[in-house]
Amino acid sequence: MREQPQKPSWHTDSVLIKLGIIAFLILLLLIPSSWIQSLIIEREGYQQTERGSVIKNWADTQLIQGPVLMLPYKKQITETDAQKKVTIHEAIFMLYLLPQNLRIKAAVKTEPFQKGVYDATGYNAQVAITGDFTQPNLSEAGIDPAEVLYDKARLVFSISDIKGLKNNPVINIQGQNYNADVAADDLIPFEKGLQINFPLQKDKGFNFSYLLNLKGSNELNFLHTGKTTDVELSSDWRSPDFGRFMPDSKNINEKGFSASWHMLYYNRPFPQQWLNSNQVLANQKDIKAATIGVKLQLPIDQYRKILRTTKYSTLIILLTFISLFLAEMIKNERVHVFNYVLIGAAMVVYYTLLLSFSEQVGYNWAYLISSVSTIALIAVFTASLLKNNIVAITFSLILSIFYGFIYIIIQLEELSLLFGSIGLFVIVATLMYFSRKINWDKQ
Repeated sequence: MREQPQKPSWHTDSVLIKLGIIAFLILLLLIPSSWIQSLIIEREGYQQTERGSVIKNWADTQLIQGPVLMLPYKKQITETDAQKKVTIHEAIFMLYLLPQNLRIKAAVKTEPFQKGVYDATGYNAQVAITGDFTQPNLSEAGIDPAEVLYDKARLVFSISDIKGLKNNPVINIQGQNYNADVAADDLIPFEKGLQINFPLQKDKGFNFSYLLNLKGSNELNFLHTGKTTDVELSSDWRSPDFGRFMPDSKNINEKGFSASWHMLYYNRPFPQQWLNSNQVLANQKDIKAATIGVKLQLPIDQYRKILRTTKYSTLIILLTFISLFLAEMIKNERVHVFNYVLIGAAMVVYYTLLLSFSEQVGYNWAYLISSVSTIALIAVFTASLLKNNIVAITFSLILSIFYGFIYIIIQLEELSLLFGSIGLFVIVATLMYFSRKINWDKQ
């Protein structure tokens, strides 16, 4: 009597059961993937801390404010006490005036720093500031010209991190040079300021110019204080972020960037002149609304790249498991679920390799080292499982395409979504094509 062929058991050969187990494994692998993302964020936090310590020893973000003309005037004050005794005394008040035209031209050269495995970027800047003031409108301010102390006029300006100043600024006013000193009283309109004292000619405006040689980090900004403010900025940095106000013209290439702004007083929240208040230029919301400048933004630093790469980990594991499953179905070879677990573990460890190597040799080399090592490991393991070198080589090529595809997406910024969508469409279409050869009803 002929023996009946033994039917395969449901728990080993059922396609649906195995697909369910594979899906469950993918969900389980999300747990170590989230741990790795937390590790990357933690390492990025260390980087920010180390950058902060480097910047502290160099110079912080720079915001250049001013100049502002401070013109004191005296006034007779009459007071009556409780006994109705009248006393008259003289008090000093202040008129503040902003420039009519303000022109700023800055050249920025970046300065890379490294502390351990962390990088930071500082800069040196040459900032030439020129402009002019018109004569104060005393009648509008209700000031008697005879009360104005023209010989005690002051010109004040501010640099947010004064330790970054590399020269003693010399202010030229109508051909006369004046050395700037630290402004120490409560009348100046900035938190920190420099000033000069000079005799202002009665009923006349004046031109001014000065040069700032300073260092800073991350950002260089200017406060829009002129009735018209023109800014020209150039740098060797190739990835600028211009913030709130986009420049009227810009040019960005491999050598760096140049940009220029032309701002009118409609775009600033400050009056042209005001009386007796040193808080008009102190409101942080107004300062932010009138700030022009650039952030020397890293295009995509290594931690952002790695974090973006890990966000595709589920997709890579899913596509890898599906490809392996299709290979075993087409070749009629069985791969145990435990072997799927080992392959998934290798693909999770890939991201710790990527993180650790990137801190030493940079993202690109780390990606190459980690990808080649992981693909080679999985290919050799697959060859031993399926006893078929051709299938293993094909599988390694598929993995290479997956990792190459992710690498291209990470390098792109604005076009990453477009290329990612097209690539996924091609991958799904390929899987659909090869899945036609599988008899899903076969047990």
